[in-house]
Amino acid sequence: MPKPLHSFPPLADAHTRILIIGSMPGAASLSAHEYYAYPHNQFWRLMFDLLESGRTPANYADKQNTLLAHRIGLWDSLACCERTGSLDSAISRPVPNDFPTLFARFPHIQTLLFNGQAAHRYFKRAFNGFLGKEVFLLPSTSPAHAARSYQEKRACWQNALRAALQEPAR
Repeated sequence: MPKPLHSFPPLADAHTRILIIGSMPGAASLSAHEYYAYPHNQFWRLMFDLLESGRTPANYADKQNTLLAHRIGLWDSLACCERTGSLDSAISRPVPNDFPTLFARFPHIQTLLFNGQAAHRYFKRAFNGFLGKEVFLLPSTSPAHAARSYQEKRACWQNALRAALQEPAR
């Protein structure tokens, strides 16, 4: 039987307007205590291509600070689950994160960007909808999602970020 896994605290602050939501950190991320730590996951490459003209991040703190500077936060649909390995398809006993409390704490979050189908599905199942937020379902940055090229994923993420960043603050 797999042992319970727990996600990280949210990365957000009072200025966060966009929340990128994954499903549950993979084994490499849990081990490193960093979102998207698996070197073949394209998340950080995409973010730095789109937000920082391809600049190479100095370290994990730089990655976090860059997202926050662009009013972007991170969290996962699930607070905990059981899973062997890192695949979303292996998740069992999912427990959702407390998004209503997060949204009350950070009321400027307007847009949810779901990093893949599983993150979207777990959130929607737990909250029977999207709690009045603008929603974009994006292709997963995981290497397990090889149906789209990096350039195709980049175009989808670019369109969603552009739309979300141009929304007026409420």
